[in-house]
Amino acid sequence: MSAPSRSDVPPTSIGIDLREEGVVVEYLDGRTTLYRGVPESVEGSLTAGPGKETHVLVTDPTETEGVMTYVNDYKTDEAILEDSGVGRVTVEDGETDEVFPGVVVGRNGQRNEVIADPEIAGGRVFVFVEDGWSEGSFEIVEGPEEGLDAYR
Repeated sequence: MSAPSRSDVPPTSIGIDLREEGVVVEYLDGRTTLYRGVPESVEGSLTAGPGKETHVLVTDPTETEGVMTYVNDYKTDEAILEDSGVGRVTVEDGETDEVFPGVVVGRNGQRNEVIADPEIAGGRVFVFVEDGWSEGSFEIVEGPEEGLDAYR
């Protein structure tokens, strides 16, 4: 069996439902996922723990649609991502990439970092961080003090 492809995949608009119990993502292939809990508010950026899966969701202004990208996902096959509408970006240690207007992702060692300015993004910016034992939901509510240009 061959290893899954690890190329970048552009995201497609998918359905979003913001609920009291969390954020529901409605994939293009009909599946849904609930990211549990009210997202914790953070300002400027979020750095995930080592080895954590990092998913970035940016909503449209209506908060009913959005685009989601997995950061440094090495497990999901490219065809599955394309069928679901989820994108993927891979960044090397010390590099950054602007995945959406107003949203930059980077890599520092084994940690993914998401830096965002929701005003520039034009919607809400959520970051979901998980592994086999825990999951966390975050919302970047304000841009970094030094501005996004410091990270591009």
